[in-house]
Amino acid sequence: MKKTIAICSMLISFFAFGQEQSGSKQFWENLKKHCGKSYEGVVTEGADNDAFRNKKLVMHVRNCDENIIRIPFFVGDDKSRTWVLTYKDNRIQLKHDHRLEDGSEDKVTQYGGTTTNSGTPALQFFPADQQTTDLIPYAASNVWWITIDETSFTYNLRRIGSDRLFTVKFDLTKTVATPSAPWGWND
Repeated sequence: MKKTIAICSMLISFFAFGQEQSGSKQFWENLKKHCGKSYEGVVTEGADNDAFRNKKLVMHVRNCDENIIRIPFFVGDDKSRTWVLTYKDNRIQLKHDHRLEDGSEDKVTQYGGTTTNSGTPALQFFPADQQTTDLIPYAASNVWWITIDETSFTYNLRRIGSDRLFTVKFDLTKTVATPSAPWGWND
């Protein structure tokens, strides 16, 4: 009987305390370390005529709640974009919140997807969801992914079945001045 109790106690300890955090939870915690900080980025993959090239690109990990992280992405003076990451049930959802200068929602907004597995501490994939397919039919084959490590954060888009590829890489080793509020936000 004592042996059975000891084994049960060990199993409870293992399952309650011995399990490591999932890849998505570790990724989430790694990203939260940057809350309040801003970083400059460069386009490393994309068309030569991409509207992002030759403009200052800044991400600001502006708002970190327990289950939502909002990251405005500024392209020059354009403050219309915010990446909204939501952590729920060991998965992460990525949505693109697009606003007009008056703060109202753009007609193409809230597209993105949810991870299909827990991913890794450094990488999360977001295949296009049904809302994206309904809103932007040609984006039904989009896959976004985000990487994060000690020195960089990348935001990536690949449209499967096409040559569409976009990557912007942010240098996490040096912060930059925090931009003013994105469109639709109040400081």
